[in-house]
Amino acid sequence: MIAPVAPCSQGAREGRKWRLRCLGTLVVEALAVGPFVSPVFATTPAAAHQPSVGSSLPLFAVIPFALLLLAIAVLPLVWGHPWEKLRHKAAVSWGLAAPVALWFLRNDPGHLGHTMVEYVAFIALLGSLYIISGGVLISGDLRATPRVNTTFLLIGGVLANLIGTTGASVLLIRPLLETNLERERKLHIPIFFIFVVSNVGGCLTPLGDPPLFLGFLRGVPFTWTFGLFPEWLLMMAMLLTTFFVVDTIAVRKETRQALRLDLDHRRPLHFAGLHNLLFLLGVLASVFLPLAPRIVAMVLLAVGSYASTKRWIRDRNRFTFYPINEVAILFAGIFVAMVPALLILEARGAELGVSEPWQFFWLTGGLSSFLDNAPTYLTFASLALGLHDLGGEHGGSLLALIEHEEGAQLLRAISLGAVFMGANSYIGNGPNFMVKAIAEERKIVMPSFLATWPGRWVSWSRCSSSSLWSSFARELPEWNPESATFPSRRRHGTT
Repeated sequence: MIAPVAPCSQGAREGRKWRLRCLGTLVVEALAVGPFVSPVFATTPAAAHQPSVGSSLPLFAVIPFALLLLAIAVLPLVWGHPWEKLRHKAAVSWGLAAPVALWFLRNDPGHLGHTMVEYVAFIALLGSLYIISGGVLISGDLRATPRVNTTFLLIGGVLANLIGTTGASVLLIRPLLETNLERERKLHIPIFFIFVVSNVGGCLTPLGDPPLFLGFLRGVPFTWTFGLFPEWLLMMAMLLTTFFVVDTIAVRKETRQALRLDLDHRRPLHFAGLHNLLFLLGVLASVFLPLAPRIVAMVLLAVGSYASTKRWIRDRNRFTFYPINEVAILFAGIFVAMVPALLILEARGAELGVSEPWQFFWLTGGLSSFLDNAPTYLTFASLALGLHDLGGEHGGSLLALIEHEEGAQLLRAISLGAVFMGANSYIGNGPNFMVKAIAEERKIVMPSFLATWPGRWVSWSRCSSSSLWSSFARELPEWNPESATFPSRRRHGTT
């Protein structure tokens, strides 16, 4: 049953003033930032990549990038509350990136300009999906059965490919936790939500997960990730089946009082802000526009959604700009600081001895577990380009990997490792921490990051990792552990 949500008591005049103020603020900000952003569109990818740059850069040029990734992983644990302030994150991120930016501004501004184009496009997509999905409210309290919970995860896994893992997580985590509010055994629910909705589900389109969109910006065709459907299907089936079994066991251990309360507190689903679905479709369509019109369209769609959505809807969703501001601040530093690392890997990747798909899979996945999976994806994609001497000749475009038989296998391994194993820790992918925070608002004691090694998180993550290896092995050639190499690719009749 679907019923409309009654709006909070607000005067129509006050609501109009609020929307006009929001719209005016966004327009002023766009006009203020525009003059600084527009020059980067004059830089083309071909002009931004020169094969000699990576060969001449010293290895210590990657130190700012390594320190920045280390800071993002460690400072939330050791600095706690002060790290939550955006100005501290900006100081660390931009401070470490500043030497790299100054060097490239002086010696090779083309590389820096192309990087900033990618950054603006990246933030335009994430920001528009986050803002628009934050204007859709789903509330209600269904009966918390394994079938209902599994359906939530399945819908979220599919939806993640259309509105991104962040958008799907924002949209569904609160109604799922509301549905299970009366249950006592529910720790596994947000954990599997992170596995399925916040990570694995977004494997099929560049909209789904940030690493895949970065690949799209670097030349990967939009439809190429459709070819990951067999891995996605097997992974989703294994995770959802495992969740259904775990949730069934948990329900059977619930007290009679908890089950009675769950029945008594049932409420039908309520939807509000559904006009934002049109804006989401607009974002999906804008992906196929040229770069500059695409960014402009995404910004306008986000502004339109924000201005046309009633304030009480976003208040009920506890919508704030903090998460997307955090992403924008940290990734501004990441995009700049990683330029030397990417160029060096493109130029000298063959010297590192990493050449097989299984090596790329596990190294990308392992680092994506404890670093953000988006820069990890680009790092190993650049390594794959360098391995086959495709970096300088093709201007750093990942399309060269897809057109190369062995390179396509490497990119497949990198994509699967980055997207799937981003679920292995809270810092592997942006939505993970967000889901953790929302679950803790509902008094669910989530495993801490420091408990990952001796504690419960690794226990749950093993389910994800073991399923991942099975999924990956289905499509890639079998690995011979004695020779540590793959024999020739062949299809198997059974899984």
